[in-house]
Amino acid sequence: MSEEQEFDYEYEYNDKGEIVYYAVRPNKTQLKKDLAVLFALSEEISNLSAPQVKNLELPENIHKAVMEVSGMPHKGARKRLLKYITGQLNKIDVEPILENLARMKNKSVHSVREHHIVERWRDRLIKGGNEALTEFLNEQPDADRQQLRQLLRNIQKEAEASKPPKSFRLLYRYLKGVFNFDEDVDYDEMIAHNETEVLEEDIEYDDEVDEYDEDED
Repeated sequence: MSEEQEFDYEYEYNDKGEIVYYAVRPNKTQLKKDLAVLFALSEEISNLSAPQVKNLELPENIHKAVMEVSGMPHKGARKRLLKYITGQLNKIDVEPILENLARMKNKSVHSVREHHIVERWRDRLIKGGNEALTEFLNEQPDADRQQLRQLLRNIQKEAEASKPPKSFRLLYRYLKGVFNFDEDVDYDEMIAHNETEVLEEDIEYDDEVDEYDEDED
């Protein structure tokens, strides 16, 4: 999508035998489909966290609008602001945004997989005793046997005393460090996060309207 709408061109000959080209208006149904895709993109990026939105490297006016709409209730004003974002996206090349978003999703998939690896090993070590510990150390020989044993003992003591599972969380973090996964990823928050489902709507956008009214409900 770009600011300048693409047209198909046909031609005819004038009285002088010269070729005269003229533009054929694009199909209205296709335009509505294109805007619906951009509206869905607006919804998707509005559900991202502030650091994720920053990584998309949006133009300043779109970035500002996205950050504003992310905290708005699902009312008329939010929909109007999403339409504004849609209109602004329609004026630029969105391919770089889509590429950044795809990379972000790919990283998220890897992060979930890493989380599950650490989680499974944590549970196996707690339940599997010395056999599971030996198996883990064979796979990860740089891990500290004594530290792991101490964490596992502390987990058992905390469970027996009905204390908060501090060592349970410490074991998770230690294992994540052993696997050398990304320390900046908050896996627990990531797994708990519920992505908002994007609803398909029939979108009409007035290309001449570049402002939104934030006072309306």
